[in-house]
Amino acid sequence: MFGPQIGWKSLSLVCRQMATLLDSGVTVRQTFKLAAGKTGDSRCRKTMAAVSEAIDAGEDVATAMRDQAGAFPELLIDMVDVAEQSGAMPEILIGLADHYENNLRMRTNFLRQIAWPVFQLVAAILVIALLLVLLGWVADAKGGEPIDVLGLGLSGTLGAVTWLIASFGSIFGVLIAFQVASSSMSGRKFLHPLLLRLPVIGNCMLSFAIARFSWAFYLTQQTGMPIRRSLEASLKATTNGAFIAATPGICELVKAGQPLYDALAASNLFPADFLQMVQVGETSGTVPEQLHRLSPQFEDQARRSLSTLTAVFGWSIWLAVAMMIVFFIFRIFTWYIGLINEFSQ
Repeated sequence: MFGPQIGWKSLSLVCRQMATLLDSGVTVRQTFKLAAGKTGDSRCRKTMAAVSEAIDAGEDVATAMRDQAGAFPELLIDMVDVAEQSGAMPEILIGLADHYENNLRMRTNFLRQIAWPVFQLVAAILVIALLLVLLGWVADAKGGEPIDVLGLGLSGTLGAVTWLIASFGSIFGVLIAFQVASSSMSGRKFLHPLLLRLPVIGNCMLSFAIARFSWAFYLTQQTGMPIRRSLEASLKATTNGAFIAATPGICELVKAGQPLYDALAASNLFPADFLQMVQVGETSGTVPEQLHRLSPQFEDQARRSLSTLTAVFGWSIWLAVAMMIVFFIFRIFTWYIGLINEFSQ
């Protein structure tokens, strides 16, 4: 989970360089060695050199990459395995380069869009901590009881530290729990179906899964891979536990002679418009080409879904901050009214 996997930027650069070298007739072993020398990522450079040595020792490329302690994503290894068997290594490497560039672009956009809401949340937590410290100092100076603005019995420096630990600890705890659950296949198979049911998050995850499935299905079918293996690789490429869990059922239906449309529909994961496109493609025998042609639209839909998710996330944080401000105003006002009543008696 916390292993030193090569970053998307380096993967994209390496895949594109290797595709160019292979297209020009350079051998696979020499390609890895040359690509290793052109990257500024020391982890990537050492790993690529190790793969080149393993190929020299007689291992196939996919096995040599799989031996590198989680340095390469599973999708990359699976697609390289397909490329070795089909002889379409340059084409698949170009597709992988585009894939990782797209992932990097969307991640950058996501982080940029949530930066301000996250700053607001962190600022609100720190302001509350500062308020607890100041109210504690005032109470100590006047010899009275501090205002319990949170209603949790927290005040002074100790209360502020407790608040910070509880707040940031809860946030990091949720993030770590999600990372742990997402790091294993069993965890993804349990977690992702639940997340797909959520209105905004589910739509975003579904859009990404559909875009990746379409891209991988086109690439694997272009290599002449049998439909069953193509489906297995494409569903795995979604990195979504719900789609991966549905793989055996979909493949069994296809093996039994069911149309691809019916097999995908039986999973209850693919939206009606996507299934309609598959049905039209099956009628004309052009499902891979149909999905490849529409793949940019699926990716654009995924980007719009991500933008919607970040917008909802931002508004949720803003609303939470606004509610905290209103709550504190109400608490201080209540304390002030009580103090006036106490002096008026």
